[in-house]
Amino acid sequence: MLKRFDKLYGIDLGTSNTVIYEKGKGIVLSEPSVVAVNQNTGELLAVGAEAQAMVGRAPGYVDITYPLTNGVIANIEMTSRMLQHFIKKIQGRKSLLRSSQVYISVPCGITNVQKRAVEETIIHKGARRAVAVEEPLAAALGAGLLIDEPIGHLVLDIGGGTCQVAVLSLGGIVASHTVHRAGMSIDQDIMDYVKKQYSLEIGERTAEEIKKRIGTANASAEERTLDIRGRDMISGLPRSVRLSSGEIYLLVDDFFKTLVEAIRTTLDQCPPELAGDVIEQGILLCGGGALLEGIDKRIQAETGVHVHIAEDPLDCTALGAGMMLGEHGSRRSMNQRTYKPEEQVAVSKGSSNREGSKQ
Repeated sequence: MLKRFDKLYGIDLGTSNTVIYEKGKGIVLSEPSVVAVNQNTGELLAVGAEAQAMVGRAPGYVDITYPLTNGVIANIEMTSRMLQHFIKKIQGRKSLLRSSQVYISVPCGITNVQKRAVEETIIHKGARRAVAVEEPLAAALGAGLLIDEPIGHLVLDIGGGTCQVAVLSLGGIVASHTVHRAGMSIDQDIMDYVKKQYSLEIGERTAEEIKKRIGTANASAEERTLDIRGRDMISGLPRSVRLSSGEIYLLVDDFFKTLVEAIRTTLDQCPPELAGDVIEQGILLCGGGALLEGIDKRIQAETGVHVHIAEDPLDCTALGAGMMLGEHGSRRSMNQRTYKPEEQVAVSKGSSNREGSKQ
């Protein structure tokens, strides 16, 4: 059945990064989900890494945006243009997604309207078929878990816009909890802290660099320091300060408590048999936040459950979506919905009437 599709893609469309898997080739693209547009002409100036390099350095007429918020499309037009650019970069031709099948990840717990927005965006680019799959399922499959078995697995996906905790069994999500605090919120906390503590303004890229280089979830970690530069809020002149890992730990610690509470909330929702399975199977940690120093050991210490980090925490969601193209492509779980071009007009008209009445 899959032979009639020219290209098969698994896409992890994240708030901070987009990762694309192509069947037969593996991961073919991993770039920031950022778009730079000329406000005066509407011209697309840069996408991905090139656009991210402009953050904090662009003139006023350049609008640099993240088209997704909390893992959900906030700007359909910009998301569509971003995906078009990425696929064209892979293919090097204008046919883009024509005659292709796409499995694209979405956060668990989002509404059907939000799922349709993602699927329609893919269909509008020419895809023959689009399937929205929930991120924890894709991440677990990409990390090598046997999700179709009657065994409970707990997945903690720490992304850029959201943190998702889900208990999986028999190929579906039994219980889940989503926290709208993640990697990008830590960056914002660092920016706010430096502004309040040192009267120094720094940008998003500097905050992310601080998190990566001296951020830690381990209170007993060896002390490290980092010199950073920014604009003095009083004099308006450039100034540098030295930050320590201990300072950043305090900010990460507050975020970490939110994670532990999300894990407890999720386990409270699932049957006790599955909770027992989680103790035996452990917690799978994935997403960019899994790379934060000491976070696995800290979660293990707080929950008493063994924590293991996915082999490819940044890519496992896209890998899992790509794996679904083959062995799981024909499955219809309650967490997946297939959307075909011929349904487009009926779905768009019908959903607008139904959802409009709800609002």
